[in-house]
Amino acid sequence: MKDPNITLEQLVDELTDEEQLEKALNSPGELPNESQADNKAENRPALKQKLDEFSQFIKEQLNQSAALAVAVNKPRDLTREQLREVKLVLDNHGYSEARLQSAVRNQTNQDIAASIIGYIRRAALGEALIPFEERVAKAMDRILTQHSWTPNQRKWLERLAKQLVHEVIIDREFVNNRFADNGGARQMDKILGEQQDTVLEELNEAMWPERSA
Repeated sequence: MKDPNITLEQLVDELTDEEQLEKALNSPGELPNESQADNKAENRPALKQKLDEFSQFIKEQLNQSAALAVAVNKPRDLTREQLREVKLVLDNHGYSEARLQSAVRNQTNQDIAASIIGYIRRAALGEALIPFEERVAKAMDRILTQHSWTPNQRKWLERLAKQLVHEVIIDREFVNNRFADNGGARQMDKILGEQQDTVLEELNEAMWPERSA
C-alpha cells in the first residue's frame, strides 16, 4: 500500500528510478514474480490523485498569479518574465515540466511532450494534451499555406519551425538568439518582406487558438 501522503516528486522518482523499482520489487511481503508493469499499474491510482492535486493547485493559484492566468487564458501573450514566474511557482511546489510529463506517461502510458503550458491548460481547462512539436508543425503549415512565399522565404520559415520546438515564447528576442549567425531578426524580417512580426503573431495564434465559448 502506497503512502497516501507521498508527493508527486517522490512518486515519479520511484517509478523512474530503476534501482528503487528493483528494491521495491524484491522487498519482503511482495510476490517474487511481481513485474515492473504490475508496480506501475499499482501506482496509477496514486498518480491520478497527484495529477488531480496538480489541477486543484493550478485552479487555486489562478487568483494569486497573474502570470499563471495568462498562461491559462492567453498563452500567446505570455512574456518571458511571466513564464519564468510560472515555472518558479511550479518548481517550488514540485511540479516541474519533466515530472509532470513523467507522471502523465506512467499514468496513461502515453509520452506526450506537451510543454509546461500544455500541462497547465490541461489542469485548468481540461484541454487535451497535444505534443508541442505537433502544435508547431500545424501552426507553421498554416503560415506556409495561407501566404505566397518565395523558395528562399520558405527555407527560412522551415528553419524557424525547427527551432520553435525548443521554445515556448516566440518573439524577436528568440529569433535574434537562434539566428544570430545569420543576421538575427533584422535579416529574417528583410527576407520575409518585413512580415516577421505578422508571422510571429500568426504562429502564436495558431499554436494557442482562442477557446470557443
